[in-house]
Amino acid sequence: MAEFDTSHVKSIVLLGHAGSGKTTLAECMLYEAGVTTRRGTIAEKNTVADYHELEQERGNSIFSKLLHVKWRGYKINIIDTPGYDDFIGEMIASLRVADTGVMLLNGAMGVEVSTDIIWRYTEQFKTPMIFAVNKLDDGEADFDKTVQDAKNHFGNKVLVVQYPRQQGTGFHEIIDVLRMTMYKFRDEGGKPEKLPIPEEERSKADELHKELVETVASNDEELMEKYFDKGELDEDEMKAGLKKAMTNRDLFPLFCLSAQRNMGSGRLMGFIDNVCPSANEMPPQPATNGGKLECNASGPACIFIYKTVSESHVGELSYFKVYSGTVKSGMELENETTGASEKINQLFLAEGNRRMNTNELVAGDIGATLKLKNSHVNNTLHIKGKNYELLPVAFPPPNMTVAIETVKKGEEEKLSQALHQLREEDPTLIVEVSQELRQILIHCQGDMHLAVAKWKIEHIYKLEVKFTKPRIPYRETIRKMADANYRHKKQSGGAGQFGEVFMRIEPWYEGMPEPAGLTVRGRDLHDLDWGGKLVFYNCIVGGAIDTRFLPSILKGVMEKMQVGPLTGSYVRDVRVCVYDGKMHPVDSNDISFKIAGLQAFRQAFRDADPQILEPIYKVEVLCPDDLTGAVMGDLQTRRAIVEGIDSDVNFQKVIAKVPLAEMDGYSPSLRSITQGRAKFKSYFSEYAPVPFEIQKKLIEDYSKTSKEEVA
Repeated sequence: MAEFDTSHVKSIVLLGHAGSGKTTLAECMLYEAGVTTRRGTIAEKNTVADYHELEQERGNSIFSKLLHVKWRGYKINIIDTPGYDDFIGEMIASLRVADTGVMLLNGAMGVEVSTDIIWRYTEQFKTPMIFAVNKLDDGEADFDKTVQDAKNHFGNKVLVVQYPRQQGTGFHEIIDVLRMTMYKFRDEGGKPEKLPIPEEERSKADELHKELVETVASNDEELMEKYFDKGELDEDEMKAGLKKAMTNRDLFPLFCLSAQRNMGSGRLMGFIDNVCPSANEMPPQPATNGGKLECNASGPACIFIYKTVSESHVGELSYFKVYSGTVKSGMELENETTGASEKINQLFLAEGNRRMNTNELVAGDIGATLKLKNSHVNNTLHIKGKNYELLPVAFPPPNMTVAIETVKKGEEEKLSQALHQLREEDPTLIVEVSQELRQILIHCQGDMHLAVAKWKIEHIYKLEVKFTKPRIPYRETIRKMADANYRHKKQSGGAGQFGEVFMRIEPWYEGMPEPAGLTVRGRDLHDLDWGGKLVFYNCIVGGAIDTRFLPSILKGVMEKMQVGPLTGSYVRDVRVCVYDGKMHPVDSNDISFKIAGLQAFRQAFRDADPQILEPIYKVEVLCPDDLTGAVMGDLQTRRAIVEGIDSDVNFQKVIAKVPLAEMDGYSPSLRSITQGRAKFKSYFSEYAPVPFEIQKKLIEDYSKTSKEEVA
């Protein structure tokens, strides 16, 4: 039997901007619960959570880590997450399986950009939230400003449960307006002394206590009646009211911390076990078929995989949450996505890189297992015959693309295997083998995300690779009508080849009139795989070309459209009319008319005022107000058209359209000019003509390259 039942398992996720102190707080929690005998520090590279070599080298969290503590009759699962949005996938997946989020705010910085971005995901998952203002011992700490920032960003549902009696280097006393007690800490932190609230703080504490009680009561009619009757709520009533209000996201309690000096973590843990909801007190999990799955240890076994990690000498480790039933070692589950049957050979509890065997995990708990053959992130596994599939995590699209290749020839297969494994572990890293660009592309969240991928490839898979600038998927089209004809004739003994095609091409647009001066006998509309249209008309009169040769002419046109005459890029939005030609009763065949069609199209295209189109991306940059000018200035050096600036709570959102060719290196550049205080996202918007000078250079460059290739 499991040591803790579902009601006594709480799962929290630590969230916040990089540097807000999540990993340090996790160390405090482990220490306070007696899991460790001393608190590790990031500077000494000995924290339980940031155990990975790369994290210790860089000095910040990169991967989410599962920890757990036993605290006053409860088990608290703690997931520590990275704060940089380059690793947003680690945070989102962890948030998906948590019952409560703890959002750390840096008391010296207030609400930062990443905090806002993370908050939107908490709204999506409807996660109950706690705020914790950390680093109140910093000389620049400003608690009141940070609280006001939080209210401005997240609404008046943010309510102060604790406030510091003093802040800055002298911080050591916290006034708790829920318990109406003052906690006084020694310089080294730890367990505080509980004291009455000083008289000079009584009025402020009473006012905040009243605000807290009234907010709790206002979200429950029964509690409101009791409050009107008694003018107060007792501890059990407040506990029940707080839990309900948090579960409904009607209230976000705010606490005080100095994780560095271990002040306030014990009280926060007490609130988590005493008030925060367990998984069975949360709404049922939605399924893809519209159904709901109750979190019940007596229900059918069902788990959701939120993370996979490949470990050398061990294999693939899958982290999951039990959403229903009890999972036991030796149990067989069915993967709803793949249909594969998986045997759970081993079950583990996790403490960073340490794993402890366990025989079973109940609904609401989080654990890990090894060597699932056909199960991946976002998969739901259940007992046979139940057919549950829980809603998957929707990961954000990438913001950055690079091409990758091996330094040594002949290692392409090893690279393919390495990239496949990286993709298995990280759904936000997308690998594309582009036939159009003839490159292997990595789409990722930013330069730090890319650096981690490179480190893994070189250190784990022992491959030397280099990143290069990806080619730009230009498109070619035309701006006027042009006619051309081409005769293909070949005689080499025996049957020869003969085909002649007269062709007109025009720029295609929606709703354009039928071809002028031609007799239309047939029309085919083709939606091109690479975007745009090809409209192919049969305008042959008098049987000059037999109808059976028209597909071959079309095939020749399509072949040339895949390697445009100007830059070798795809051609789009063209209307082609075949209106005359000649054939030979013996020598005409499919290959002859395919070649004639290709060459006629090629000649007509060059005479039709050809135009190169470039992909344009819409870019949205979220930045503090004082950095707006620098962000706009940098965008304008990239041929950007700034469409506007919107206010986004206390931040500015700069919206621009930028050519993809100018986005190379934008992620590190933005990080540099804003000191990491701005974030951006980008997505494809449209194709637009390139400026004349750029078109000229692109054609010249392609001409040199194509000649070299021919040579």
